[in-house]
Amino acid sequence: MRGIFTGLAALALVMTVSGAALADDDGGDIAKGKKIFARCKACHTVEEGGPDRIGPNLHGVFGRTVGTKEGFKFSDAMIQHGKDGLVWSEETLDTYLEKPAAMVPGTQMAFPGLKKEDDREDLIAYLKSETGAE
Repeated sequence: MRGIFTGLAALALVMTVSGAALADDDGGDIAKGKKIFARCKACHTVEEGGPDRIGPNLHGVFGRTVGTKEGFKFSDAMIQHGKDGLVWSEETLDTYLEKPAAMVPGTQMAFPGLKKEDDREDLIAYLKSETGAE
């Protein structure tokens, strides 16, 4: 009987560690975020040195001033938000991803947004894992 409990405890530990590997420190699920990012791939890339598309490459986005990625032509509205001091963080991305046009009126990003908080959290976890965030 003791062997069964030890085996179950070991299995629970392995499952906990495996689950933690798929989530970031804030609870977002990286695997789910990757699936959500599939909708973003037509316009954005995440790998270091990746190309800009309709939207900028997102590598290094965390901590970057809005509208300042070298080599990408942003809307005047996005540039102005950067001049006003807006910097991309988990919090600002969460707000932006909920409804981009509400946060940056005049943005060229046509994406309507992610209404579900869990979807935004998962996408942000994925972006953190793929864009060189610290």
